[in-house]
Amino acid sequence: MRDAHASGRAPEALLVERRLIDSDQLSRAIAERYQLVHVDLALYHVDMGAANLLNALAAQRYRAIPIGYLDAQTLLVATADPANVFALDDIQMITGLRCTLAVAVPEDIESLIRRLNTLESAVSEAVEDELDDGLELEAGDLRESSEDAPVIRLVYSILGQAASEGASDIHFEPEAEDMRVRFRVDGVLYEAARVPRRMVAGVVSRIKIMSELDIAEKRIPQDGRVSVNVEGRPVDLRVTTLPTQRGEGATIRLLDKEQALRSLDELGMDGSARSTFTGAFRQAYGAVLVTGPTGSGKSTTLYGALAELNEVEKKIITIEDPVEYRIGGIGQMNVNRKAGLSFATGLRSMLRADPDVIMVGEIRDAETARIAIEAALTGHMVLSTLHTNDAPGTITRLAKMGIESFLTASALDCVVAQRLARKLCEHCKKPIEIPNLAMIEAGFRVTGNLEGYQPVGCARCNRTGYRGRVGVFSVMRMSERIKERTVSGGSHAEISRVAREEGMLTLKDDGLLKVRAGITSIAEVARVAS
Repeated sequence: MRDAHASGRAPEALLVERRLIDSDQLSRAIAERYQLVHVDLALYHVDMGAANLLNALAAQRYRAIPIGYLDAQTLLVATADPANVFALDDIQMITGLRCTLAVAVPEDIESLIRRLNTLESAVSEAVEDELDDGLELEAGDLRESSEDAPVIRLVYSILGQAASEGASDIHFEPEAEDMRVRFRVDGVLYEAARVPRRMVAGVVSRIKIMSELDIAEKRIPQDGRVSVNVEGRPVDLRVTTLPTQRGEGATIRLLDKEQALRSLDELGMDGSARSTFTGAFRQAYGAVLVTGPTGSGKSTTLYGALAELNEVEKKIITIEDPVEYRIGGIGQMNVNRKAGLSFATGLRSMLRADPDVIMVGEIRDAETARIAIEAALTGHMVLSTLHTNDAPGTITRLAKMGIESFLTASALDCVVAQRLARKLCEHCKKPIEIPNLAMIEAGFRVTGNLEGYQPVGCARCNRTGYRGRVGVFSVMRMSERIKERTVSGGSHAEISRVAREEGMLTLKDDGLLKVRAGITSIAEVARVAS
């Protein structure tokens, strides 16, 4: 109670945060306290007709939503806060029906609210409005059609749905009869909606106008950026248009600062990997590289390191292509090839600006690699990313880029290889015992059977069995033995062997630890770490 009073928060919220109880236990206790029925929305068959009597904004404000009819004049309303009598009165006024309360888990109510006014209904409403208005989307009227209310509503519905589901990308893909809209959620694409052919041109034009692109130019790809408010929070959109044989498509990358700027703890880096990585980037000078394929979370890890280094005593400058998230207290530069600003030229200029810490978005060529290594040797801490499959492969990659082995050994302090694995849904994951033989066949080094969890699927995870992602890391410290092998031109296999002997966990090793902890599944680790 003292902690709750000091923090100005409800005691129940602190109990859930500290995992002394879970949300389901708390909601059942609240139901018992108020002598109400408890409803498990993961199992209850919700009447979406009743649910849609209340719009999403009102449902979010009241933390309550109708889930069915008790009779012709009475709604059953699921709520997370039965003490809010004003919410009950307002819902009765809005719907014109009597309401009986039931208590449900807040996360289940939020999941149900996200299903209100889905993209399919938004598309249907937009098409009906267009037919009623008799609008035709002809080439000469693109700007006017993109300003039509149905098109605007549809585009914002897509953005809102994507943001609420935690999507990182939206793909608008023209096809013969219509346009397919797909979301990438937790690294996996799925189809979210279909846009009728008559609306395709207006939708693409609306996206181009939002990002200040030329709507008349359809022959070449275009890139743009815009900031919007989605569900009350600022989200940056990075837009790319692509001319295809079936028409012009677009891809939107959603850059949600609240979701992306995470601490290393939140990313799942712990133990010896965390201490090695932190010890390396906190040194006065040297180079720390993060490696992995596109979309493996390399930039997010570097942002996590920068957040720990961001102090008034340190001058930090970054050069990125492009700057994804703006961070206060850090000077951030955008690559601009049209103006002659590349990673290499920007890095040279940064060295004359008296930085303590330099972050280079990606080492793509030999010139950038050489300048970065030389900067690390002349009193700067250099953080950057590289495309290699594992941590030891970084040394051979730099050698192929023309960096002398003695420079790599002197400058490089630490290499982090990483992937992103989907996290199991805490509400529906199921224990499982995996036979030793199956583990060995999948390429895992284990003795005995493995006890872990498998995905099931429920309303809270959109029936996927997964919710969110966690990093899988392999951190290699440049020890004296590894430096000796580097200078002598040791092979990738030899450097890997020495690193493992000195305690480096491979991606599969770290993944297995997270499987045993119930964070992810063995299938996910096999998928991302193969």
